[in-house]
Amino acid sequence: MRAYEIREFGIDKLAKAELDRSAPREGEVLVKIRAASLNYRDVMVASGTYNPRMKLPAIPLSDAAGEVVEIGSGVTKWKVGDRVCSCVIPGWTSGGPAAESAKTAIGAGGLTGVAREYMAFNENAIVAAPEHLSFEEAAALPCAALTAWHALAISGGVIPGETVLTLGTGGVSVFAVQFAKALGARVISTSSSDDKLARIRELGADETINYKTTPDWDKAVLDLTGGRGVDHVIEVGGTGTLTRSVKSVRVGGHIALIGALDMAGEFNPIPIFMKGIRVQGIFIGSRDMFEQMNAFIEQHRIRPVIDRTFDFDELPQALHHMESGWHFGKIVIRY
Repeated sequence: MRAYEIREFGIDKLAKAELDRSAPREGEVLVKIRAASLNYRDVMVASGTYNPRMKLPAIPLSDAAGEVVEIGSGVTKWKVGDRVCSCVIPGWTSGGPAAESAKTAIGAGGLTGVAREYMAFNENAIVAAPEHLSFEEAAALPCAALTAWHALAISGGVIPGETVLTLGTGGVSVFAVQFAKALGARVISTSSSDDKLARIRELGADETINYKTTPDWDKAVLDLTGGRGVDHVIEVGGTGTLTRSVKSVRVGGHIALIGALDMAGEFNPIPIFMKGIRVQGIFIGSRDMFEQMNAFIEQHRIRPVIDRTFDFDELPQALHHMESGWHFGKIVIRY
């Protein structure tokens, strides 16, 4: 079967490989992978900035959708032909995060990734794909969608009438807009591109702010909320945006701390306790959260936004496209 291996770091040094297709062991199912999607972590893994001491060779990528083609002994949850999605952290089935489960994340050198045509999964390491989604759409869910769902529905407990601020138009932020609107919230979204802001309004954002032309975007957020501030912030920037996010959120509000794309500047924590803000780090989510999210996606007929689809042989080009930051929504690999 075709696969990609990281034998030395560098996106353009990804090596195509031919690997044996192994049979599933007891408690496992063999999945024919039909599509995968990218996260910025994949760029970091391939380039060596995620874990410079990662054991090589390693197979990258974590997000996939496919169909079960073979069942190992003792498996009761699945049958041949079932459409499934990978769990990024297969050891996290329920409850809160733990150090032990975090070590089971796939596609980052510890456990093998999904840049391969077939992969054996433990029967508890996959979830059923929403019936109305294509394989390409379902492949967009495991990391970005689940992170947004965890931030809004689980950590945030968003209720109708609340206001959510999303930053940028990457995968997590676009899913956050879709989920927040389906949960009944008002959404304010930021981007440096007017074209992207027009697209995010089509997805349901109620107000938008171009942070390039309005660098004091926190003041614009306060103006849009009558000086009160938003109830929730989907914070994907880092220290470069966190100060303004803190200024944008209401007293007693919630910030879901997800990304670190902008680490410029310093951060003063005093306003966090002066305003009684709850800042919650979000690291993807459990299998139970994934199943709950997929039920919500089916109920509301939500469809992931796919920026661009690449063929399997174009994985390096897809990673460079992710690296550029020009995407809107998810970047998908078709197998």
